[in-house]
Amino acid sequence: MDLKQLEYFVRVAELGSFTRAAMALDVAQPALSRQVRLLEVELRQNLLVRNGRGATPTEAGKLLLEHGRGILHQVERAREELGRVRGALAGRVAIGLPPSLARVLTVPLTRAFRAQLPNASISISEGLSVTMQEWLATGRLDIAVLYNAQPAPGIDITPLRDEELLLVQPRPPGLPEDPPPGPIALRDVAALPLVIPSRPNAVRMHVETELANIGCRPIVALEIDGVSAILDLVTDGAGAALLSRNAVASSIRPSSYQMRATDPPLRTRLCLATSSQRPATLTQQTTLALIQHTLDTLNASR
Repeated sequence: MDLKQLEYFVRVAELGSFTRAAMALDVAQPALSRQVRLLEVELRQNLLVRNGRGATPTEAGKLLLEHGRGILHQVERAREELGRVRGALAGRVAIGLPPSLARVLTVPLTRAFRAQLPNASISISEGLSVTMQEWLATGRLDIAVLYNAQPAPGIDITPLRDEELLLVQPRPPGLPEDPPPGPIALRDVAALPLVIPSRPNAVRMHVETELANIGCRPIVALEIDGVSAILDLVTDGAGAALLSRNAVASSIRPSSYQMRATDPPLRTRLCLATSSQRPATLTQQTTLALIQHTLDTLNASR
């Protein structure tokens, strides 16, 4: 059994598409299809059901997928162990970040990764927490930073810290040294038109839950899935937003916005998530520590 063929099959099965797998592996789709077909011929089993919507594993394919992930993981571990002999960790780490955090975390994390793991490679994707949990399960991601992560089969979750959501509005005219406004009652927030992400965004779900706890519902002016677009619309007067301090601080003009705490406070939990089906390699373990350290440094600087 050829390892490259096995890797190609696993990626097609995880992504559910020869097209997406070819893009992820950076190989031509005909070559990818040919190698997977050669694997099926060798094993004398149909491993994938091909249809117009993509490809799904057969019963034999599901069995090989389970073994294949373990085999490829052990190969990666072997490469890492050999790398340790020559004094370096290698391999590739795929990380998922929520959009509100990606803008502020990507550069310092990449810089720290290159400094500490010069022989390894890093891939960073943005996505909603629900989507990134699915990517962890399918092997598209090795590590994800999630807001309010919910327990799920095959996913290990480690709480990092709580982040406060603040009411974000255009800064009113006045002197820069004017004292900031005090907290706003959560019941008063419910009376404001909000520019907010669509479900199942973790922040959206958390806001709705907390308002429901006091017998209120949010007034949704616009549903927008993008921090930059939300802030642009707040500036344009479309409504207020509920975002973390990091999300505003990483914007182009953070001084354009006024941030107010809510009473009681709205807090979301930031978590690290990994797959329990694929134990973390040494490179991934080092990356987990780098993420925590980088987040702690950013938090201290703000």
